[in-house]
Amino acid sequence: MDLKKIDLKSIAPEQVRNFSIIAHIDHGKSTLSDRLLEVTGTLSDRDKNEQFLDKLQVEKERGITVKAQTASMFYTHNGVTYLLNLIDTPGHVDFSYEVSRSLYACQGALLVVDAAQGVEAQTMANFFLAFDQDLTMVPVINKIDMANAQPEKIIAQLGKLFDFAPAECILASAKAGIGINDILNAIVTKIPAPKGSVDSPLKALLFDSWYDEYRGVICLIALKDGEIKKGDMISLAQTGNSYEVLEVGLMYPDQQQMPGLYAGQVGYLIAGMKSVKEAQVGDTIYAHKKNVEPFPGFRPAKPMVFAGIYPIDTDEFTELADAIEKLTLNDASVTIQKTSSPALGLGFVCGFLGLLHMDVFKQRLEQEYNLVVIATAPSVLYKILLKNGNEITIEIPSDFPDPSSIDTIYEPIILATIIVPKEYLGNMIKLCEEKRGIQTDMSFLDEERVILKYRLPLNEVATDFYDQLKSLSSGYASFDYEEAGYEPSELVKMDILLNKKAVDALSVIVHKDKSYYLGRDLAEKLRKVIPRQLFEVAIQAAIGAKVIARESVAALRKDVTAKCYGGDISRKRKLLEKQKEGKKRMKQVGNVEVPQEAFFTILKK
Repeated sequence: MDLKKIDLKSIAPEQVRNFSIIAHIDHGKSTLSDRLLEVTGTLSDRDKNEQFLDKLQVEKERGITVKAQTASMFYTHNGVTYLLNLIDTPGHVDFSYEVSRSLYACQGALLVVDAAQGVEAQTMANFFLAFDQDLTMVPVINKIDMANAQPEKIIAQLGKLFDFAPAECILASAKAGIGINDILNAIVTKIPAPKGSVDSPLKALLFDSWYDEYRGVICLIALKDGEIKKGDMISLAQTGNSYEVLEVGLMYPDQQQMPGLYAGQVGYLIAGMKSVKEAQVGDTIYAHKKNVEPFPGFRPAKPMVFAGIYPIDTDEFTELADAIEKLTLNDASVTIQKTSSPALGLGFVCGFLGLLHMDVFKQRLEQEYNLVVIATAPSVLYKILLKNGNEITIEIPSDFPDPSSIDTIYEPIILATIIVPKEYLGNMIKLCEEKRGIQTDMSFLDEERVILKYRLPLNEVATDFYDQLKSLSSGYASFDYEEAGYEPSELVKMDILLNKKAVDALSVIVHKDKSYYLGRDLAEKLRKVIPRQLFEVAIQAAIGAKVIARESVAALRKDVTAKCYGGDISRKRKLLEKQKEGKKRMKQVGNVEVPQEAFFTILKK
C-alpha cells in the first residue's frame, strides 16, 4: 500500500487496533510477526527475511526479543480499512517494566502457545501482566503442523489455566502460513478500538526509545488524545523538558514520515533529544504549556544486579569505555560507575535490570565491539539498617560496613514460577531448598507437568541457578520470576586473604550457613591456580577475624644439602634451618602476584 495516498487524519480511532504478541521464548512470536507483515503487504518481497523485527545479532542467535519493536499494517475487513499496530515486546522478566508500558499502549494481545511445548512459565507471567491491564486476549496455538503437536491437550491447558473456551482458540502455523487470516480477523473483531478523541488536548505515552547516531533519539509513542505534527512544541511530564517536533511517522515497517499522527495511533517521533535518558520509558508527552494528567504507573529503571566489567588486556580500557558509552546511549537502564581493582585494574561497576540483561550487554560488547571482557560474579542490591538508625544500600562487597555497626541486613526476594515435568519434580524441590527457597504453592498443570511457586533470595539465583535448573531437568523446566520486596537475612562478608592480605576483588557477600562450604571451595580453587612462589603462600577465607578455611601453596625449594657428602647430620640441619629463616623473611616482604586466570576461575564458577 502506498502511504502517500493515505490520510491518517481520515482514520478514526474506531478503525485502529493496537495489539501485542505475548509468548514464551521460541514459541514462534517473531515468525508470526513476519507472517502478519507479509499477509498485509507491509513487507515487500525484497525485505522478507526471517525474524524481521529481531534486529540485533544477539536476538537472532538466542531466539529472544531484547528490544521492543513496532510495526503498522493496513488490513481491509468487510470493506473497511483498519490500521493495525503491532507493538512487539520483550518476553523476559528482566524487561517486565518495558513490557508493562508496551502493553499499556495496547488494547489487546495475542497469547501464542507452542502446540508441542504447551504453556510455559513466561507465558503465565506475561498473561497475568496483560490481564491486570484489562487487555482482551486472543489465544493462538502455533506450530500445529509439527509431528509432535498436541493441539487438543493445549486447548485443555488454556481452559484450565486461563478459562478460554475451546472455540476461542485459533489453530495456526506461522511458518506454514496456516490460520493467519483467522488471526487478522480476530484482531479486528475481538480487540476493542482505543478510546480517544482528536479534539482533546495532546496526550501520548512514550513506551520505547533508541538512539540513532544521525538523527538523535527516536521515540515510539501511542497517542491517547489529540494530534501531533511537525513543528509542534511538546513537553515531557517527568523531565519537564520541552522540544520542537522535527518529524513524526509510522513504522511501516521502517520509519515512513507522515504529516501527523492522531488519537489512537502509534508511531515514531523525533524531537532533537541527545540521549535516551531524556526519553524515559513510561513518560507522558503533552502540548507545550497545556498540562495534562500524566499516565499512572511511571517508574524510572532500577538496576537489580551489579557486576564489575574489566578488559582482559588493561591497554583496552579506553576502547571499553567508548563501547560502554555507545551501548548506554541506547540503554538508559544500565548504570555505569568507574572503578579500579588492585587485581583487575581499571574497569566499571555496571547495574543491570537482571541476569539476562547483564548477559546480553556483555555479549553485545564482545560481538559488536570485538572486546574480550571479564565480568565479575554478579551481586545484588542489599539494604542495611545501621545501629545509629541510618539505612544504607550497598552493591558490591567492598562497600560492606563494619559488622559491629550493623543492626539488620535486608536482601531482595523474588517470587519464582517453575513449570517442570513431574519426573524432575524431586530435583527441582531439592535445588530450590539448597538455594534457601520457601515453597508457596504446587499444582498440576496437566497429567505430565507441575507448577511450582517459590520465594527465593535473588543473590542465590544470580549465579548459576538457571544453568542448574536446565541441567537437572534435561532442559524441560521453564522459569520466570517477579520481585517480591526485601526480607531480613543473616548475611556476612567473606574475605579471601593471601598471606594475611585481603584481595578486594574476591570478596563475596554470603549467607552465614553457606559461608563455610563456599570458603572451602574458593580456597581449594585458588590453590590450584596460584603459581608457586619462592615462599609459602597461605590462602585463607575469613569472616571478620575468624578464619573458616585455609589452603597452602608450597614454596619452591632449592636442595641446599646437595653439596654435603657424608659428614654429621647437624651440618645438614644447620643449612635447612638457615633456608627456613630465609623463606620466613621472604614471606614477610614478598608480594603474591595473582594471575588473571585465578580471577577467571573464581568468577566463572
